[in-house]
Amino acid sequence: MKLIFATGNKGKLREAREILGEGYELISSAEAGITEDIPETGSSFRENSLQKAKYIWDRCHTACLSDDSGLEVDALGGAPGIYSARYASMDGNEGSASHDFDRNIDKLLHELNALELKALIEGRPAPERTARFRCTVTLMTDGEPRFFDGKIEGKIAYERSGCGGFGYDPVFIPDACPDRTLAEVAEDLKNSMSHRGEALRKMAAWLEAHPEGQ
Repeated sequence: MKLIFATGNKGKLREAREILGEGYELISSAEAGITEDIPETGSSFRENSLQKAKYIWDRCHTACLSDDSGLEVDALGGAPGIYSARYASMDGNEGSASHDFDRNIDKLLHELNALELKALIEGRPAPERTARFRCTVTLMTDGEPRFFDGKIEGKIAYERSGCGGFGYDPVFIPDACPDRTLAEVAEDLKNSMSHRGEALRKMAAWLEAHPEGQ
């Protein structure tokens, strides 16, 4: 089955191809001729995912999928959340480009360290570094959206470790592998437990159960 994946993120595209495997041909939105930035102005992962899928469908009228995903850190009230990809650019610094994950990670670690220092000064226990990745995949094969969710629980490391994956992977320690970050685990293991892997496998299961939707 051929699907347009509404993303310009090569890491996401590679992961999705590996997770879905044979039987699915994924092409990027750019490969489908859509080279402009796709709007993401929703207030939730689902709203952003739907907005991107609908943008592709309205222009191509062919089967497509999108995902919106992000990191939620409990000590930061769920931030960066839907702003995960552009977290550092929200501080108003011209040098903080959107989707610059080195800067995003720097900001994340700085904010957690500041909270821990404040707690120490005030004689309080340090806040937990618990966090999770969430993902919502939207599939459109007939103009109607269908949603599939996934998540992975873990905590934020004190420093980067590992060179695999992308995004916040070097500082996210999954509960399933408490001695390693996602950037340190093998790609197939990451895909088997990741938020995106869970959502995409739910989507594939739906398509197998509803061949008429293809």
